Amino acid sequence: MPELKTETPHAAIAAEKASRDRRQRHQLRTFLPELVSLERMLAEAPPQVSSRVVERVEVAGLTLPLYRVDLGSRAADAPALLLVGGVHGLERIGSQVVMAWLQSLLSRLHWDDALRGLLDSVHITLLPILNPGGMYLNQRSNPNGVDLMRNAPITAQDRSAFLLGGQRLSPRLPWYTGRPEQGMEPENLALERVIGDLLPGRPFSVALDCHSGFGWQDQIWFPYAYRRRPMRRIASVMALKLTWEQAYPNHDYRFEPQSRHYLTHGDLWDYLYKQINKVSDGAFLPLTLEMGSWRWIRKRPRQLLRLDGLFNPQVPHRHQRVLRSHLTFIDFLLHAAASHHNWLPEGERESMLREAAIMHWYREPH
Repeated sequence: MPELKTETPHAAIAAEKASRDRRQRHQLRTFLPELVSLERMLAEAPPQVSSRVVERVEVAGLTLPLYRVDLGSRAADAPALLLVGGVHGLERIGSQVVMAWLQSLLSRLHWDDALRGLLDSVHITLLPILNPGGMYLNQRSNPNGVDLMRNAPITAQDRSAFLLGGQRLSPRLPWYTGRPEQGMEPENLALERVIGDLLPGRPFSVALDCHSGFGWQDQIWFPYAYRRRPMRRIASVMALKLTWEQAYPNHDYRFEPQSRHYLTHGDLWDYLYKQINKVSDGAFLPLTLEMGSWRWIRKRPRQLLRLDGLFNPQVPHRHQRVLRSHLTFIDFLLHAAASHHNWLPEGERESMLREAAIMHWYREPH
């Protein structure tokens, strides 16, 4: 097997594809068209974009690559934006949103001088399909039956939701945590390596992990999921929220800590956030986009007859609307990262925003 951590030229994408026989190529076109589209996109990407394989997953006689894509500033102290999709294989729309934004960005690089200038001051890393095996199998978990969002070595400090909060009964049931104390799953270890390589030493970084399947409204969740107390950087989250709402007052997102809904064992972003806080003084804000798939079901109830219909828009015009509706927020995160020094709170303003955040999210109204 070739070295996984070395950067590959775009020609290596063609080599990756050429290693598959006709039957394997048909399998991918049928069961994992997102990977086919991503490889085509990367093969045609301009030279300032680099790609590498950070892990490989075996499933159904196939070896599926987990791609990391990088572009922008190479300075170790540049702020960073990390985009992740496909953590849950059923939620294909998350990967599709990340790839739609990447496609837009790559197209603009050919003509947009302002974008090129912006990328001189910020770094972008994308993991568009973190769980290619689960997506191939059309299941929430990875091929081992483990829910990657419940697989970190961290335990809820209060009662978690039954099953939903993570269970160790069986990989045949949803939300199976695996045995994280013995080591996380390969996909999560790959993400942990990427974050350990990418984020320490940077003054600011923000991650957006794209999911679907919860509620009537699109939501932006942030840590913690394992406890109901505020995260260390809660003032920065409040500052980001206010900056977004001032720039886009007609938005339709709800910002909330995940703990307002339920507590979970093994939350991946809780764990990664705490790990980065141990080794870096810079601000790291891990966010999760939860696209409200219940709206798609309400408008088309027969989607309930299909497993993927619970988590993905099925009607073409709704699918297109979802793909374009989140591009503005991702663009905002890119600009916010590049200009973090203009809005990231310090001193007295940080104390004020922390108190405002606690009042807004953590204290029950009298």
